[in-house]
Amino acid sequence: MRNFKKKKLLFFFISICMLLLVGYEARPFNLAEMNGMISVAHRGASNFAPENTHSAFQKALELGADFLECDVHLSKDGELIIMHDDKVDRTTNGTGFVKDFTLEELKELDAGSKYHTSFAGEQIMTLDELLEEFYGKAGLLIEIKKPFMYPGIEEKVVTLLKERKNVSGIIVQSFDMESMRKVNLLFPELEVAILMKPSIQHLSTQKIMDLTSFATYINFNVSYVNQRVIDQIHNEGGKVLVWSTKSRRWVDKAYHYDVDGIITDFSIWPVEGPVHLVQD
Repeated sequence: MRNFKKKKLLFFFISICMLLLVGYEARPFNLAEMNGMISVAHRGASNFAPENTHSAFQKALELGADFLECDVHLSKDGELIIMHDDKVDRTTNGTGFVKDFTLEELKELDAGSKYHTSFAGEQIMTLDELLEEFYGKAGLLIEIKKPFMYPGIEEKVVTLLKERKNVSGIIVQSFDMESMRKVNLLFPELEVAILMKPSIQHLSTQKIMDLTSFATYINFNVSYVNQRVIDQIHNEGGKVLVWSTKSRRWVDKAYHYDVDGIITDFSIWPVEGPVHLVQD
């Protein structure tokens, strides 16, 4: 059994390497064409470039990612801003909450230098800019962060996505289940995903049936999910994405569980060069 799992893992890494060799062909994204586990670049290839920036998303394409994952908040003037934290402090040279800045003010911040000086001047992106630049080259997994802080954010995301002729390669997710119910009601054609907290690892059959009634994906930290739950989600027609720490072993675990995809910053991918640049 151990040799069999090693062969599956080797096949997965070889497949990624082949993608690197042949390059990534920009074309309309089609979920029906995907076979096996999909790879989702967490905040872009965030182990190689500043998270949630153009550089990180571009690097993820170069590494062969199937999906680009990003996080959205609302600015003071109601723009959908791509950033993980609700404050700009950790990743930029600014201080304060995203919601207290206008888009113009956010664009003046440096979102690259804290990662490495070679990324100095990298700007914060909007969701609209991400769609214009990258949708059609990869799928998009859009996480709405803390929707309770931003009344109406679901409507703004849905309005923007409805401008697209085809949303088959777009998924919207959140830890907030009611927020995702709302998105599903506003735009039933759009796939939504629920991010599960560790406290919900022992999901009942009834809860799984409820979640899969409106959510296509139920996503877990791989450490807090088991085979029974994954099988039940699949039996109800749902799908599962997992994420975890920076270890190749969890990819093997994901294969063992037969999940539908993994969310990673690509630090586990077999690529050449430094895994993470060190600040000068």
